[in-house]
Amino acid sequence: MTDETESLPIPPTIDRVLRQFRALGREEKMQSLLSYAKKLEPLPDRYSAIDRTNFVIPECQTRVDIFPEYRDGKLHFFADVNVRQSPTIAAFLSILFTAVNDQPPATTLAIPADFVRIMMENIGLGARETGLSAMVARVKRYAAEADRYAA
Repeated sequence: MTDETESLPIPPTIDRVLRQFRALGREEKMQSLLSYAKKLEPLPDRYSAIDRTNFVIPECQTRVDIFPEYRDGKLHFFADVNVRQSPTIAAFLSILFTAVNDQPPATTLAIPADFVRIMMENIGLGARETGLSAMVARVKRYAAEADRYAA
């Protein structure tokens, strides 16, 4: 992203999530991740039959498809991931979507560059950072597209 998007103030929804995770120890983070994994919104049926080529996150070790919806100036994201096989990915997406869903694109664009590091810090999942960062980059790309569309 550009320096301009990186310097945006952190929206309250994202700041709240980051503050919460900074305050947790390793075991608390792991428990929180398990809880969030169960909260990932299910993929609507309308996405089950579409070509997913443009929605897959190839950098992720786990198959993950992220679908954006833009309505009334706000974004809402859905993901297709096997929650039972990949609870950490599901949890991360649930947390990310909790912070940005039903917000204007500017909220997503203001996700700080160190979001993944802060979320995954001290839990030994460094191998996942590339895929998680790719997911954040994808939702930011969708937000930039929506922002241009709205302009």
